[in-house]
Amino acid sequence: MPFQAPRDVELVIEARWILPMSDGLPTLEHHAIAIDAGRLLGPWPIDEASNHVRASRTLRLPHHALLPGLINAHNHAGMSLMRGFADDLPLMTWLNEHIWPAEAAHVNPDFVAAGTRLACAEMIASGTTTFADMYLAPEAVVPVVEEAGMRAQLCTPLIDFPTPWSRDFESGVRQTEALKARLGDHALISLAFGPHAPYTVGDSSLARLREAHEQLGLPIQMHVHETRDEVEQGLANDGKRPLRRLSDAGLLGPHFQAVHMTQVDDEDLALLRESNTAVVHCPQSNLKLASGFCPVARLQAAGINVALGTDGAASNNDLDMFDEMKTAALLAKGVSGDAAALPAMAALAMATRDGARALGMQERRGQLAEGFDADLIAVDLEALTSVPVHHPASAVVYAVQSRQVSHAWVAGKARLTDGELVGLDRDALIHEARHYEKTMRDA
Repeated sequence: MPFQAPRDVELVIEARWILPMSDGLPTLEHHAIAIDAGRLLGPWPIDEASNHVRASRTLRLPHHALLPGLINAHNHAGMSLMRGFADDLPLMTWLNEHIWPAEAAHVNPDFVAAGTRLACAEMIASGTTTFADMYLAPEAVVPVVEEAGMRAQLCTPLIDFPTPWSRDFESGVRQTEALKARLGDHALISLAFGPHAPYTVGDSSLARLREAHEQLGLPIQMHVHETRDEVEQGLANDGKRPLRRLSDAGLLGPHFQAVHMTQVDDEDLALLRESNTAVVHCPQSNLKLASGFCPVARLQAAGINVALGTDGAASNNDLDMFDEMKTAALLAKGVSGDAAALPAMAALAMATRDGARALGMQERRGQLAEGFDADLIAVDLEALTSVPVHHPASAVVYAVQSRQVSHAWVAGKARLTDGELVGLDRDALIHEARHYEKTMRDA
């Protein structure tokens, strides 16, 4: 084989551990990975890296684990300004008597942009590099995501009654078409349809959604089977469980992201499996709203892809995916009665490669592998809360606190360095959040 000179690259990162989340989910020790032109090269053992690449800069992280940037597969980022606004209430009381009236009174594009700025900073600082956002005024979110340098799937809000974004379902579809044309092939942002829930979207709107999906090819993200009451209401209305109604409307498939799914019977399981529909699990929000428990172990055993999301800060009350991974792992054990359900590496997969698969990004994101986008984070495992490190995946899921995230890169660009945000002003964000707190309190 002819000799090949090492390739010049921008950055080589040497780490104590790499959790690439590739096939077989191996953990690598004393390995290096390279970043160049926004993509990854490697990984290789540290002492072999110089045979492959010649770096302009080398970053040595002797106590750190490198892993793919976390993917928050369901969020309402603009609602960060409602953190703690209406706590300790069941879902429908929370929505009907507090959240929707507050949105009608306060939410406008400036509000959404401010809330999303705060959310992006919180997510980057806690290791999230990609998020799916379902909230009002998505066009106001675009420049915020661009400034933060994150990746986002924006799920345009579709619902049958008027909102601050659209007057009805059809106008929401038309605005989605316009936003798609405006974004084109955006490097950081993709679009999805975001119909709210089966109980707020009628049959004619579901038919229109199928037509729009076939025309535009966009994924669909929707709250489905979030509570027992939702399922019972669906049965009372037309004799169908909501998931069956969505299936009959021709909406399920690998493009469909069913958020929550706390109520799953045998028929539901078969529909999810046969359609290859993804589920997005939001354990902390479901627990806080007493909505129920997604049967993650049962879904995964049936071959159904399950991703992980935080939901919004108004019902969580943070966007910390490390906290979410731990909760998901512990809850799966309690719900199934099996201590081996959802082991640490499987929980980490939900927040990385399984999340990428749910959002249709699996060919380029969710793994640290040759040619993948350079979306990755470094976590310092030399902390009182995480040593000794017998198994790095266990430490990451069960012991790490998100403040141990030291570095984050998106498309090869640094967004967090030594725990400090790059390009975002932490003090200014806190000041802006306090302004909206006062505005809402004084209203």
